[in-house]
Amino acid sequence: MEFFSAFLNLVPVTLAQSLIYSFVVLGIMIPFRLLSFPDLTSEGAFPLGGSVCAALILAGCDPFLATFVATAAGVAAGATTALIHLRFRINSLLAGILVFTALYSVNMRVMGRSNVAMFSADSIFLHIDRAIVSNVWLQIACFGTFLLVALLALRWYLATQAGAALRVVGINPDLAPSLGISVCTYTVIGLGMASGLTAFGGALVVQLQGYADVGMGMGILINGLASLVIGETVTGRHTVTRQLLAPVIGAAIYYQLVSLGLSLGLQPSDLKLVTALFVLVTLGLPSLRGRGGGRETMRA
Repeated sequence: MEFFSAFLNLVPVTLAQSLIYSFVVLGIMIPFRLLSFPDLTSEGAFPLGGSVCAALILAGCDPFLATFVATAAGVAAGATTALIHLRFRINSLLAGILVFTALYSVNMRVMGRSNVAMFSADSIFLHIDRAIVSNVWLQIACFGTFLLVALLALRWYLATQAGAALRVVGINPDLAPSLGISVCTYTVIGLGMASGLTAFGGALVVQLQGYADVGMGMGILINGLASLVIGETVTGRHTVTRQLLAPVIGAAIYYQLVSLGLSLGLQPSDLKLVTALFVLVTLGLPSLRGRGGGRETMRA
């Protein structure tokens, strides 16, 4: 039972990791579920947040200010995707691809090279409690607090008139203008908010792991989608609260499944393939069931 012992040792580490990446899954959920806007900006916003944060901290900037600026850069990236789609009538997926492709060059310019080390640099964790860097349980408490604040803020916003207008844009964009709701404004707000959360997650990651890399966002979208699908399967999507909890619960389960796979001997290089197949099966199963039901009806 060595694999079980290895898995148990990884549980707190992957739990702390899932709390950070919950920001990314929230950033993926907002455009996909609340706005019905397939968006790929997360692939670029995550390393953008990490790159901006790392560059500013290494330049001597206060870590809290660097994290704020990194989050603002993510907001700008998401807003850019929305404006490209709305103003130039470009498909939402293509707009996201254009932005995260351009962000690769932006991240290279920001850092000056493909990766930078931050092992001796300042971070927000050193200001909160120096033990956070080495104590996984303190990391869980810290990241959990950040996440709770973000969830409460999102829940409050979605309960306001502006939040309701954003959801209307996602449900029926053709009806929204007749209600006095600007589709352009709320699409920009929603995508900006989503990419801001993703960039914030990237800023936390580079400060915790001690380095930033322009390729750190590769595959983050498929991981986030897998987490979102798992979370929605567990919590459902019937209420706003359930929809907000789905990314958190899904990320926790997904990363525990990843650690279980590694404990069983699965190679890290195989995880992307397994994740892609999992998402494909999960999303395609209802369609296959529907076709099966249709065939039975035709036979009857």
